[in-house]
Amino acid sequence: MLKNWKTGAVALLFALGGHGAWGQAPAPAAAKTAAKTDSLAIRRIFDEALVRGQSYENLRYLCTRIGGRLAGSPQAALAVEWGRQTMEKAGFDRVYTQEVLVPHWVRGERERAEIIGRKGKGVVANVCALGSSPGTGGKLRAGVVEVKSFEELKALPDAAVKGKFVFFNRAFDDALIEPGQAYGRAGDQRRSGPAEAGKRGAVGALVRSLTAARDDFPHTGMTRYEPGLVPVPGAALSTNSADELSLFLKADPTLEFELEMSCLTLPDEKSYNVVGEIKGSKFPLEIITVGGHLDSWDLAQGAHDDGTGCVQSMEALRLLRAAGLKPERTMRAVLFMNEENGVRGGNEYARLAQLNHETHLAAIESDGGGFTPRGFAVDADPATVRKLARFGPLLAPYHAAAIVAGHAGTDIEPLQAAVHPKALIGYNCDSQRYFDLHHAATDTFDKVNRRELELGGASMAALLYLLGKYGL
Repeated sequence: MLKNWKTGAVALLFALGGHGAWGQAPAPAAAKTAAKTDSLAIRRIFDEALVRGQSYENLRYLCTRIGGRLAGSPQAALAVEWGRQTMEKAGFDRVYTQEVLVPHWVRGERERAEIIGRKGKGVVANVCALGSSPGTGGKLRAGVVEVKSFEELKALPDAAVKGKFVFFNRAFDDALIEPGQAYGRAGDQRRSGPAEAGKRGAVGALVRSLTAARDDFPHTGMTRYEPGLVPVPGAALSTNSADELSLFLKADPTLEFELEMSCLTLPDEKSYNVVGEIKGSKFPLEIITVGGHLDSWDLAQGAHDDGTGCVQSMEALRLLRAAGLKPERTMRAVLFMNEENGVRGGNEYARLAQLNHETHLAAIESDGGGFTPRGFAVDADPATVRKLARFGPLLAPYHAAAIVAGHAGTDIEPLQAAVHPKALIGYNCDSQRYFDLHHAATDTFDKVNRRELELGGASMAALLYLLGKYGL
């Protein structure tokens, strides 16, 4: 791997200058020396991660001993204490919590559903309630109208919708290379579908799960209702059940769907972000945040979403210490609470940063799973994106060199308006399998590969090291 330091030297000719400033390039000899030093430091980080990494065993405990961690639940409270203890054992300079009130929605008993045809025979459908949905108050039975977009719903006469379930059946676009793009294009039907159905007089909404996988596992997720309007139940159908319902509707448009859900919303619950810091040796007032969200949906163990991001963020700081590196800027690992159904932890972290007049240089989030590293997405002005891209050659030996403009992360996004960091950065990994598991009962610890997970944490630590040394 060390042969790559010369490539890194060329890139850093334009990246170094002064105390970490992006000023005039130093002499070629100085740049080569700096690049070799950085290459050796990054190699130590990866050696530590691959030989003695702690992310995988930390994730094992979080997933198998605590499990799903929906905000407001007893499991979320256990996870907060686990995060605090894990950071304290890692020997960070400071570990503390930030109190935050979070929504407390509970699923209740397992949901039940049937597709019922003309002769009264039922076919079981695999469903789950969408987050924040009300329950059905017993069995709710009605006809079904299928649409693929809000435009189709808008074009229907009131009589075709009133008293029925609206079935939103827009599938992922499999022609897209990046599954995240398909998720983005299909996601509005889950976020707003039940609310839009309710406005038209529907009794409820059925939404095709947001995944390209063809299986029997429904994918939950947050849906939103408008204040002042009575919410109607919203449920996700597995892709197989969605295909079945669509096929049966073509044969029998008069069929009915029967849904039973017992979910409800309780008063807000007190919870916490968990924060650990390593103080900067030269610029302690300049902060670089790295984090993931501690909460998860309740159908599974929340492994890839986002247990991996949490353990990688803590591990990134531990790796710097274990590799004998002393960050020049303060490094802060944050386990955010309530990303899934409210983002209240991210908003509170940003509010406190603003209240305390903190200077945040950059923030990194890992919330795309614990798969093989690819690089980083940067939400910043084009000049800053180009500056960060110059670190690419140093990360190339570890397949994390793709530093491009893109969405960084939901939890760190509120920092932009609050304290104006120079860059928000998202850890990118191979995303092809992520939405097979996302928000579904299949998001379990056994789906995580140890080496892929540890490589991701090391990639984040390497970028932290470079940002801490050179700034932005």
